[in-house]
Amino acid sequence: MIRDFKKDTAKKVLKAIQDNPQESRKEWLLWMFEKAGKEKGNINKYQFWQHHNKPIELWSNKVIQQKIDYIHNNPVMSGFVVESVDWKYSSARNYQDDQTVLEIDNEGILLDLPK
Repeated sequence: MIRDFKKDTAKKVLKAIQDNPQESRKEWLLWMFEKAGKEKGNINKYQFWQHHNKPIELWSNKVIQQKIDYIHNNPVMSGFVVESVDWKYSSARNYQDDQTVLEIDNEGILLDLPK
């Protein structure tokens, strides 16, 4: 199941990057994915996902919130932004009732890809 999820989402995200004329980082992103793919013998072109599968059971609301906070704080910890809501494609904005970039439902499911 995880393999199929990774395969399908990687194809869709890569296609969205390739087909988006407004993506200013297109060449760099594709170069990085291709470079990562060349480092692995079993990859044809691009490597989007890491190879390990370490699923984490989301068994309580506390664990779910911990994982959401971790994802939201990645751009902050990497020094790209000061606040998690400053990252354009972060769902942290949605948790502050800002649906201007990403529209998600109450369970955090993305309803539509940004234009």
